[in-house]
Amino acid sequence: MRRAAAAARHVSAGDHTVRVGAAIGGRSHDEAAELAHAVDAMAEALQARLEAERRGTADIAHELRTPLTGLTTAAELLPPGRMTDIVQDRVKALRALVEDVLEVALLDTATERPALTDVALGDFTTRRTAAFAPDAQVHVHTGTVVATDPRRLERILANLLTNAVRHGRPPITVVVDGPRITVHDHGPGFPGHLLRDGPMRFRKGGDPATTGHGLGLTIAAGQAAVLGARLTFTNPPEGGALSTLDLPSVPDVS
Repeated sequence: MRRAAAAARHVSAGDHTVRVGAAIGGRSHDEAAELAHAVDAMAEALQARLEAERRGTADIAHELRTPLTGLTTAAELLPPGRMTDIVQDRVKALRALVEDVLEVALLDTATERPALTDVALGDFTTRRTAAFAPDAQVHVHTGTVVATDPRRLERILANLLTNAVRHGRPPITVVVDGPRITVHDHGPGFPGHLLRDGPMRFRKGGDPATTGHGLGLTIAAGQAAVLGARLTFTNPPEGGALSTLDLPSVPDVS
């Protein structure tokens, strides 16, 4: 029963290769075997449902791309004016949302692999911060060169900085210390559900005025996992929201 409980915990943590029946030996025909069979059947059914939802999400996003391309072209041909600006802005937001949904669906497949190259982390972070959050302060305590995927790292930084600008308050401070990057704003902090459960798609804070779709931090966490990095979210005692990205000294690309 202890082996069965340990295997069930692995399944609940997201390891869908573990089966309770195999963990207890698979040869008994008692109540424990019946329980293992029931848990394994439930795990397989849930996995199949998740895969179907992922494929459905990706298919819907792909199907939306074609009409969105036509809509974008039509919006660009509208005569100048306030209503045209509003239409073009909403079309741009819808296009960005579809691309984000596609990226999340791709990350969910767990088949993404990083294209590694040497990156001078201090210089890289300074230049990207200037592009995504010009008013943020950057402090490079200890510069280092890491082997990582610059495109994915840029995506993580962009989403963390965009979240800090959109939902936090200045000053926004970015610190590079060895393979660690932190982004600290002085707003109301991360909502409790995010600290408890981690980023969840289409779930935002309790403020109805909050913009966005809850995908930015979900994508950042997914890209961090591809890099073998650790991304954590905390509300420090001094206030605000703190995102911490720990890149691996020796990248795990398996």
